[in-house]
Amino acid sequence: MQYFVVMIDYGRRGREAIVDPEVTRREVVARVSSGEYRNISFIHEIAGSSVEDVTADILSEACLPEIESEEVDIQSARFDHIHDLRKHDPDESEALVSDDDPIRG
Repeated sequence: MQYFVVMIDYGRRGREAIVDPEVTRREVVARVSSGEYRNISFIHEIAGSSVEDVTADILSEACLPEIESEEVDIQSARFDHIHDLRKHDPDESEALVSDDDPIRG
C-alpha cells in the first residue's frame, strides 16, 4: 500500500496531517499547485514499511513556470493600455468646441 501524508501548519491553531490512501502523487501535486495545500511542513510518501520525505520533489513539480522578465515589458503594456483608453474616450477639447464657435470660425 502506498499513500501520502501532507502536514499543514496553521501556526497558533496547530497542525493537521492529511492522509488519504486514495490520493495519488499526481493529485497531491495538483492540490499544492492549486493552493489547496498551503503552509506545508512536510510531505511523506509511505510505501509498505518505508517512509520517504518527498516534500522538495513535490513542491518543485507543483511550482508554476517562471516567466523571464525579458519576455514581459510591463511598462510598454501599461502605455498601450493607457493609449487604448484615450483612443476610446472622446477628446474633451473637441467636445467643448462646436462648429459655430466665433473664435474658431
